Amino acid sequence: MSLFTHVLACLFGIGSWVAINGMWVELPLIVNDIPEGWYLPSYLTIIIQMANIGPLFITLMHRFRPGVLDERPVIYTIVTVGVVATLLLAFLWNLRVTFADGEHSAALLSLSFLLSVVDCTSSVTFLPFMMRLQPQYLTTYFIGEGLSGLVPALVALIQGVGVVHCKNASANANVSMGNLSFNGELEAHYQPANFSAQGFFLFLSVMMMVCLGAFLLLNFHPAVAREHKSKGYIDDSKRVEKIDISQSPNSETPEQRPMLDFPEGSVIKRRSSFGKGTYSRIELVFIFVVLAWVNALTNAVLPSVQSYSCLPYGNQAYHLAATLSSVANPVAGFIAMFVPIRSLVLMAVLTVTGTGFGAYIMAMAALSPCPLLINHDLGAALIVITWVIFVLTLSYVKVIIGVILRDEGHSALVWCGAVVQLGSMLGALSMFPLVSVYGLFQSGKPCKTKCPK
Repeated sequence: MSLFTHVLACLFGIGSWVAINGMWVELPLIVNDIPEGWYLPSYLTIIIQMANIGPLFITLMHRFRPGVLDERPVIYTIVTVGVVATLLLAFLWNLRVTFADGEHSAALLSLSFLLSVVDCTSSVTFLPFMMRLQPQYLTTYFIGEGLSGLVPALVALIQGVGVVHCKNASANANVSMGNLSFNGELEAHYQPANFSAQGFFLFLSVMMMVCLGAFLLLNFHPAVAREHKSKGYIDDSKRVEKIDISQSPNSETPEQRPMLDFPEGSVIKRRSSFGKGTYSRIELVFIFVVLAWVNALTNAVLPSVQSYSCLPYGNQAYHLAATLSSVANPVAGFIAMFVPIRSLVLMAVLTVTGTGFGAYIMAMAALSPCPLLINHDLGAALIVITWVIFVLTLSYVKVIIGVILRDEGHSALVWCGAVVQLGSMLGALSMFPLVSVYGLFQSGKPCKTKCPK
């Protein structure tokens, strides 16, 4: 295995969702300077779901015109669009346009839509492209995809996004009048960022350029060319069918050979018409349902309530949960690289386990702003550990499903990306009214919310 190719596959994977993940972590810094304010997360959720028109088009092309669409030109196009959009975002994110009922961040919303199309479409193009390389590089790609959330989160942490300090408001007021009395009232003071939002968006543009460079090298570098499965690219499932016939013990057609002439186990019986036919129809339904479920939880349902579940325990708990859970994603990829267990039973056990930890997170979010153990350090430790285990278990499930479907051929990975987007979309659409319309989750005011002991 070439270390150079592994690095390129990882950098290529980072570009898959780094732009939109970067948008999310930068929200606390930009919402105060745009007319949409804290309604922006709701708008961003809808924009991302509208961008699923990209994956829908790619999936329909593969379904009704198989073999016609080459994903490489599509990848060149969307990554280039990502580079340009993030570059424009650095200079236009706070541009306001007046129309209809008032001012709007037209440039920010439009460029966010373009970036959403880029990232959503990557789910159904990047994965099928990885079929051109040896199987071991797919796991490395998933590690990079996990880093697409960790890298911008770490940069935002260095930037100092959303760091709050509680200060005595009355002391500030009374000192100016020469009175040093305190009455215990606190107010939130947000720490100034170490560098601007413009610098952060320029960083995202550089990351998209790195992704484009990695993709070029994966296609044209001589060292990587040796890692390609073959010069001519064909669907694995079709190739297996041809090999099964060509490797027959004699030249007779299957209909002419009596069944007794076959040694036991020499013919691989296809259990379904999907891919190589390794899995039965019921097993495939189970795999895709689990894939949609874990992506709904990890990409939409639980992230939409992360602030409600963590912030009551303090700013430090929130940042630890967000950062360490982002670390858990690529760690799951590393584990899958060395322990790729394809057992459907283990997949079910891990899914149930991860869902159980997700249920605890959802319960704490529902109890916000006064969840369990809020006045104890154990409460903060539990919510951080729960987030890490939740992401670790379900991320491992996602990687293993990707490995399983990779073995089934090119079309299986296209459907893998499509189901990932479908699950994420259903999760987002189900949580949007609960969070933004009906207001079932309540957030406390920083430094001012008091809960009973």
